[in-house]
Order: sequence, then structure tokens, then C-alpha cells
Amino acid sequence: MTMPAPVLDDTLFALTFALLLLAPLAIAGVALINTGLGRSRSAAQALLGSLTLASIAVLVFALVGVALAGVISPAQFVVHAAGKPWGLSGLGPIFLHGLAAAPPHAQLALLFQCMAVAMLAMIPWGSGADRWRLAAGCASAAILAGILFPLLAHWIWGGGFLAQLGANFALGGGFLDPAGAASVHVLGGLSALALVWIAGPRRGKFPREGLSTAMPGHNAVYVLFGCLLALVGWLAWNAAGAVLWLQAPLATLPITALNTALTAAASLVATLSVTRIRFGKPDASLCANGWLAGLVTSSATAAVASPLQSIFAGAVTGICTPLLVELLELALSIDDPSGAIAVHGVAGLWGLVAAGCFAPQSGQFTAQLLGVTALLGLMLPLIYLLYALLNRVLAFRVDPDGERIGMDLHELGGGAYPEFVIHRDESYR
Repeated sequence: MTMPAPVLDDTLFALTFALLLLAPLAIAGVALINTGLGRSRSAAQALLGSLTLASIAVLVFALVGVALAGVISPAQFVVHAAGKPWGLSGLGPIFLHGLAAAPPHAQLALLFQCMAVAMLAMIPWGSGADRWRLAAGCASAAILAGILFPLLAHWIWGGGFLAQLGANFALGGGFLDPAGAASVHVLGGLSALALVWIAGPRRGKFPREGLSTAMPGHNAVYVLFGCLLALVGWLAWNAAGAVLWLQAPLATLPITALNTALTAAASLVATLSVTRIRFGKPDASLCANGWLAGLVTSSATAAVASPLQSIFAGAVTGICTPLLVELLELALSIDDPSGAIAVHGVAGLWGLVAAGCFAPQSGQFTAQLLGVTALLGLMLPLIYLLYALLNRVLAFRVDPDGERIGMDLHELGGGAYPEFVIHRDESYR
């Protein structure tokens, strides 16, 4: 079974291309947020790692992963079961062969997915801050871009079995993921969870006394500026995704952009209120997490929700995000410096479910639940298996001395702030 390529007129093609040129601002925003939430002695390694992992992910996907994603060619590997075809992976050419002859929609789809896989590679990198070796991070980016993302992208966008839930089982329009809530953010959040399980917490985070040690990010200005930068990229990303994957007309794009801003705004206000009530004062890093989580939720809902529904979705995200970050740390002893598990993983899952509630098509909610089930039941075990095998070949965690002096000195030979004296943490032991 193949999926016919939508036809874009010249105006829509030019607009979508222009929007995709703004999408890297979202990537830059996430990179700054990850850097600011880490320690000062690992800041240069964090930002260089974001740039390096994004580069490797784009190269691996463009040269190899594009075949499994089925971007250039509609051919796919299909299994027939229960009288229905189940598309499992693409069977396209590698090394971008045939790209010049591909239709305009396919070329824009490739650009979109290259941006998406660059963002994906950064998500677990933030969770492994202050202890994840750059070489291991690069290898994980290759796995995400060469295997995991292409498979999921094909299931959702390339005519795979999740996309065909509507045609095969009359479940709405099939699984909807217009801007990468599943293929980027949930996949990234699940990758972060697998990484944290395997690598373990930073030394001193959970001392023998059993209490969690606060390790605040070193630069709140980076974090908050990254939030503002990410908004611009997200507005463009959500609008471009609506055109590419939902065939949205031009007249709907302003509402999609408005819904993106409303979801993020409602999430931030809700998180600010929760932290103000719990701690007596708003918490800057948690508010940033709430804002980013709202943007992640909007990746699923902005193109299908009304403005009031977007505000509701953002408010739920903003309330749950700081509570979940605290639960993961205090109750489950999960050390996630960037909060990616909650911000990208859980907020993305909520957005996908909410999109099923808001979409007008009959059966859409069931299709979204089936997509979420595939993410948790198929992708999470596969991610953990591949990461566990990679860790045996190329150890994730830096040695204790490297963690003590900081990733900048250990891996780069110099710090991000050489004019300042960076003291050893007293809690480190």
C-alpha cells in the first residue's frame, strides 16, 4: 500500500518552506535550555554536544534513515494480518538517491524530518547532563536517527500502520501527529527515561541519607531566553506540520499559531501558580519547564483544537509538569536535569490524547490511544534494548574523576567560563 503525495501549489510550497527555515529557532531554544539547566562546569560540553548530536542525527537520517522513513519513495514493507495491510517500514533509496526527482511535498517532508531528528537528538542529551560522555551521546543520536525515528516517522507520516488506522478500521483520520509530539517529543522523552535508568543519577544527587540534593541549573537567563527563542520556532513548526501532514489550508494557519501561543501561555501561568503556592515564590526553572511543556503539548493539539481547548490543554500541562518533575525526583529517584521525561515525554503523551478528544472525526480518540500504546509498548522496550546494548559497547557514563572536575575540563580541556573560579560542590561525595 502506498500513500498518495498531496499536491502543494506554489504559494503553499513557498510559505511552508519559509516556515521550516524558522524551525531551527526551536532547536536553538532547547539547546540553550539544556545548557542553562546543567552545571557551570559542563556548560561548553552541553552546548557543543547539542550542536554535534544534531549534526550527526541529520547526517545519519538523510543518508540512511530516510529509506526506512519512506520520504522519497512511497514503497514500504507490508505485512498482511487479519485481512489488513500493516506497513512496518519504508523501502526507499539510501543516500538521498532520487531526491531531485521527488515531488515538492516529499522534499519539504525531508526538510521537516531533518529538523525533527535534530531536535530529537537533543532531548535525552539534556537528561544526561553532567555525566553523559559526548562519544556515547553521538552514538545514541545515530541510533535515534538511523533506526528509531525513521520507523516511527513511517508509521505515522509515511503510510505505516498507525497512519492507516482510519482507512483500515474507520478510526478517524488515523493516528494524528501534525508537528512531532509523538515522533520527536514522546520518543525523546522515552529515550531520556531509558538513558537515566541505564546511566544512573549524578553523584551526590541522592546521598546515603536518602534525601535528594538540590542541583539547580547554573544560568536561569539561558533557560528563559531559550524559552522565548523556542516560541518563534514552534509557531513556524506547528504551522508547517499542519500543512504537510494534515493538508491544512492557508486560512487555518493563523489559528494554529494562536493555539500554539495560548497553550504555552496557559501552561506557564498554571506552573507559576503551582510553584507559587507550593514554595511561596515562583520557581524560574520549573516555570521554564512548564512553558516548554506547553509548546510540546501544542505540537499535537494546535492544528485540531479551538482556542479555548488549547488553553485547557495548556493549563493541564502546566499544573501537572512541576508536580511530575517533583514526583520523578523525590519518589522514584530519577535524576533528570532538563526535566525531559516530564516536559517532552509526558506532555507529548497528554497532547496526543487531548488531540483525540478535540478532533471532530469519529473514532479519533481510539486512534490516538492506539498510537500511544504503540509508543509505550513497542518503542520504549526497543529504545531500552538498543541503549543497553550500546552502553555495553560504549559506556554512557563518564568516570568519577571526570564527573568531579566537570565535563568541560574532562572532555574539552577547558571550561566555558575560564575567567571565573568554579568551586567544587560541597554535596559531592
